[in-house]
Amino acid sequence: MTTEPLTELLDRALTARSSLLEPRHETAFRLFNGFTEGEPRLVIDIYAATALIGNYADPAAAGETMATTAAAWLKEKLPWLRTIVLKTRNSQLLEDRNGLIIAGDAAARRIRENGVWYAVDLCRNRDAGFFSDTRHLREWLKNNLAGKTVLNTFAYTGSLGIAALAGGAARVVQTDLSRNGLNQAKTSCSLNGFPIDKKDFLTGDFFRMIGQLKRRQELFDCVIIDPPFFASGHRGTIDLEHHADRLINKVRPLVKDGGYLVCVNNALYLSGQEYLAMLEQLGADGYLEVAELIPVPSDFTVGEADPARPDPAPFNDPTKIAVLKVRRKSDGAEKENHPN
Repeated sequence: MTTEPLTELLDRALTARSSLLEPRHETAFRLFNGFTEGEPRLVIDIYAATALIGNYADPAAAGETMATTAAAWLKEKLPWLRTIVLKTRNSQLLEDRNGLIIAGDAAARRIRENGVWYAVDLCRNRDAGFFSDTRHLREWLKNNLAGKTVLNTFAYTGSLGIAALAGGAARVVQTDLSRNGLNQAKTSCSLNGFPIDKKDFLTGDFFRMIGQLKRRQELFDCVIIDPPFFASGHRGTIDLEHHADRLINKVRPLVKDGGYLVCVNNALYLSGQEYLAMLEQLGADGYLEVAELIPVPSDFTVGEADPARPDPAPFNDPTKIAVLKVRRKSDGAEKENHPN
């Protein structure tokens, strides 16, 4: 943590993001990433004309003055803002964690990125429901999946699937445990004029959904996996730090020959070299190849990385995004090598 005044840190951050400020104020980006810019208790994101302040202090009260200073700075430097929302991550109160409006009267309900509208609900959950660090991935999905079929697992609010639809994907199946999240994905469809086919929005446990798709022998040109870094249930455990390979092997049989498997791994304490080595080991049989690494946008990588955390290189951020190219074995070999 630096000893520089907070306002000086914020001034420097605003200068670094000047190219992201657009006249209609419709887009989303990270204005201040305190974890790398000198104040790890504070994060500020912009969603259209709403600023979202994240107070990460523990105890929460230790960040109150800092949040007040940030709100005053925002009003002065960005007078076009209509609303400021404060999320207090370590508060004992759910409403504080989900977000309280501290200036203005209504948070933004949609943002526009790369010509695509996305619904947002900034006070519903502890997170914002839309993640700007996967902006370049959405661009890749929009540019590479025209006419393709897509399965978006752990879809949450469905932004990755919406990006694929915006690029002309023939079909996108979105699956998540959260019905509210998928309802938001449907709202994003409506904002863009995309038809809504209810059977392509599957609510339920990941392991159960994947099993059902396998039994139906469904195959997709692209499968996306963007899970939480850890989750445990009676049907299985997700552990991206230690066993990301198990998750990849779980969905790999659903990818058509020549198709893509898009993997997002946000485990902070898994180094980039370890993750890449794991991906390359999965492809040692010649049926899985790392085709492309997609960087996290620069508004998330400004400043100095935390030296206590593993080096993400060759990725540029602990959120590590890789596109894998898949070759299929014969059906019998697939069942033998991936029985689950």
